[in-house]
This record gives sequence, C-alpha cells and structure tokens, in this order.
Amino acid sequence: MTMQTQEKLTGWIDAHFNEQIAFLQRLIQKSTDTPPGDNAPHAELVAGLVEAFGWHAEQHAVPAQAVHDYGMQSITNLIIRRPYADGGPTIALNAHGDVVPPGEGWTHDPYGGEVADGYIYGRAAAVSKSDFSTYIFAVRALEAIGVPLTGALELHFTYDEEFGGLLGPLWLLEQKLTRPDFVIAAGFSYNIVTAHNACLQLEVTVHGKSGHGAMPETGHDALQAANKILTAIYDALPALGKIKSTVPGIDSPTMLVGRIDGGTNTNVVPGKVVMKMDRRMIPDEDPVVVEAQVRALIEGAVAGLPGIRLEIRRLLLSHALRALPGSDKLVASLQKNGRQLMGQEITALGTPLYADARLYGEHGIPAVLYGAGPRTVPESNAKKADERLALDDLRKATKVVALTLLDFLGAQNADPAA
Repeated sequence: MTMQTQEKLTGWIDAHFNEQIAFLQRLIQKSTDTPPGDNAPHAELVAGLVEAFGWHAEQHAVPAQAVHDYGMQSITNLIIRRPYADGGPTIALNAHGDVVPPGEGWTHDPYGGEVADGYIYGRAAAVSKSDFSTYIFAVRALEAIGVPLTGALELHFTYDEEFGGLLGPLWLLEQKLTRPDFVIAAGFSYNIVTAHNACLQLEVTVHGKSGHGAMPETGHDALQAANKILTAIYDALPALGKIKSTVPGIDSPTMLVGRIDGGTNTNVVPGKVVMKMDRRMIPDEDPVVVEAQVRALIEGAVAGLPGIRLEIRRLLLSHALRALPGSDKLVASLQKNGRQLMGQEITALGTPLYADARLYGEHGIPAVLYGAGPRTVPESNAKKADERLALDDLRKATKVVALTLLDFLGAQNADPAA
C-alpha cells in the first residue's frame, strides 16, 4: 500500500465526513427500542439509504412466529454483498441496530442525533448505529479510490443483539446465507476486543400460595422464599471475586438479580415471585458447569420449604468469544493502521461485556470487535442517558477500518499484516 493510496483513502473519508454524520443522524432518528423490538422499519430505512450509493441490500425477514416467540415484534436482517475479483478473502462487517430503551435523565433528544461540542448524541450513537456509518463509509471510500480489489465484502446489519443475536448473526449463519472468512464487528476505536465473557440469564419463578394478610399462616410466602434465594446469590459473590481470568482485560465472574416481579396487593401473602438473573462467565469457565452450579444454588436455598415450588427457565446462554486462528491477522492490521493514524497503540484485549460477534466465533470464523467509540464504555454513556460519540473518534475508526480492508482486499497486498 503506497502512501499516496492511503492519503486518497483517508482524504475521501474527510471529504465525505459531513455526509457520514448526516447518515448517522438518520439512523439515530429512527427508533429501534428493544423491547418492544419492532425493528424491520429501521432495516427498510437502511436498505433505502444505501440504494443511493448504488448498493442492493438483501432484506432477510425472520418469520413472524419465531420473532414473536422470541419476545420481539419484527426483525429484518440485512446483507449487502460487494464482490470483487477472485482470489481474496470475504470479510464481513457486522453492527446491530437494536437498542435498549432510552430511560430517564436525558438532556438531549434520545432520537435527535444532535451534534454539539464535537459529539453526536442519541440512543445508539455509540453502540452501535455508529458502526453502520463506520463500515458503510469505509467501504465506500475503498471502492471510490479506484484500486484493484480481490475477494469480497459483506455488510451484516442485524437487529436482536440486545436479545442475544440468535435471530441475527446466528440466524444468517444457520440459514446458510453467509460464510465469511473474517469478521469485524462493532466495537471501540481505542481497543480491539479479541475475547469477551459468556452470559447465562435465568428466569426463576417461585410459586407459593396466596393468603390473607391478617392470616399469613394460611398461605405460603413466595417472597420470603425468594429472599432466601437472593441471600444465597449475594452470599456467593465474594467467592466469584476470587476467580480470575487469564485473558487481559477480563477480571472475575459476576452475578446479579436484575428484576423482581411478584405479589398481588399490600395485604396479601405473595403467591408468586419472578426474578430474572444474570451470571457473567469469564472465558476460562465452562458454561455447562456454571449453569448446573447456579441451578443447584437456587434450588438449595429453598429446599425443604413447605408449599414452595420452583421453575427455573433459561433465557440466554451466550458463549464466550475467544481468539481463533486468523484473528491475529485482523489485530495486526488494525493495530498497524491505528498506530499510524492515531499516533498511539491500539490495545487488543478482552472485555467483560458480551456481544453477538461470538456467534461467528462459534462457527469457526475469526472475529474481533473494532469500530467507532470511546476509550471506555462509561465515557460514551452507552445504555444510559445522553449516550454520545465523539465525532473525531467516528472519523478515526472509519479510516482505520478502510485501511484494514485495503490491507486484506487490495490486489497488490500479499500480506495484510505487513
């Protein structure tokens, strides 16, 4: 790759950066709150927007019954295929368009895409509608500079990451709609994520028997039983804190109860309580073993209580992302280009978060997370009020991704990590 080619590539991104910001604003302004998860209209918006670039977006609608059974309203996943000359790899770029609802406390319109003081604000400004624009404009830049390309690019835009990705990337892979050689998925411009935690989510329903508040002995208190489960879960946390991962960037497993629903009225013995819990597993742990341990912990907490019955339902079991052969090539190219553009080392490490990029890894496809974003998640207010992205980070990430794609797909580049 010559310096002149690099300058043409990054120069195109600079020249079209205002257009890229406006594109991202359009994506933020179309709500994709999940739940409720009515996300097909956003996919239709994206498909229409890329038509202006002369691209065709395949719209793969997930069957309605499967979506409803999943707890969402509509999912249409997009694949944009950009084939070049034979001889090179197929690289997929994946970002998700679904988001958690905005919640309270915003000082900017969560669906406004407002630009102020060098930031763009809005739900999914940082995670991960930003990388719809990162990847689209990186590919546009690559194609605009007129260099010979080999292999192919695919843009995968999916809409159920907040629910686990099973009807997003996994569905595309299981339907045999795609089988790329490498994947770059939405991430952060100052880190390359090569591994992430696994996640087990359980719904625990405690059944008791309702009774009059004046005669509590006539019922079986489901909340009192649930309290024993809570105590057992939180008593287990110090031991989890002593377990340490061997993966840089990842510390210890975590466990919490995120939601509790139950009871009928103030003066009624609670007959039913439902708790939803989250157990994050480090890559060093075996998810099958962990799930068995958690179930045993819950069951043991209420063993022998009269009139109490448990139902434990698995909501999610996501596996960890681990580095696969080939991941090192992606990391080396991203680091080389990041170092050149930013004048600093982009670290490659693990994260305690989990993402649907793991689903590519489970199919043997090397995947890393890299895209627009801050040095740390809290910096961006991701999933909190006033989520934001520094526009300079969006620009940098787009350039790094474009240069990395050129490393892999440029016809004159024999070794992408060179």
